[in-house]
Amino acid sequence: MPAIRSTSARAALLTVPLALGLLGTGAVPAGAAPSHPAKPLTCRGEGVDPDAAVRHRTETVIQAPLHTLWELQTDVARWPAWQSSVETAERLDHGPLRKGSAFRWTTPIPPNPATPATDLEITSTVEQIKRGSCLRWSGPASAEGLRIDGVHVWNFTEVRGGVRVSTEETHTGDQVEANVPAATRILGEGLEKWLRELKAAAEACAHHQAG
Repeated sequence: MPAIRSTSARAALLTVPLALGLLGTGAVPAGAAPSHPAKPLTCRGEGVDPDAAVRHRTETVIQAPLHTLWELQTDVARWPAWQSSVETAERLDHGPLRKGSAFRWTTPIPPNPATPATDLEITSTVEQIKRGSCLRWSGPASAEGLRIDGVHVWNFTEVRGGVRVSTEETHTGDQVEANVPAATRILGEGLEKWLRELKAAAEACAHHQAG
């Protein structure tokens, strides 16, 4: 796509904070430094884009069985049931999520002075997967005047009291690279929200099953 001037890119960043965050799809403190861990997360030896300036990594411990978390995270078609910012989600293949599986999902962008209401459409392809352990997918997200390429890694580790879920994501593209601090903050907010909602859904399922 043609390059977009810096001023337009900054406007795009300010008008779609929720949508950008969902690429990871809670807040990171304002002005927080970008997350650049010394050792990136990997799945079967592959990690996020090492050259991306926009990146964030975070984790949480969820008090639920590993199989519950894995089912919630890999049953893509049901994401809208527990992720408040995912409007639609569909698998582009069938059966258990596996290497090569693809899925398309959307999140709404509300109207504002710079752009009309629209949807950000994300098409993700699973590049690496190890059942109950890790996931890595990549793909583009696009809307009118906006394109982002993302790489997203998830690790699941059983620990005392539950499962530690770690996630890391990178974004590249003219719009996000025009304002790296803002894009990093937005990405962080999205990943933190995803973890909060995954935690809430998984722990609710665990409580229901225990009852």
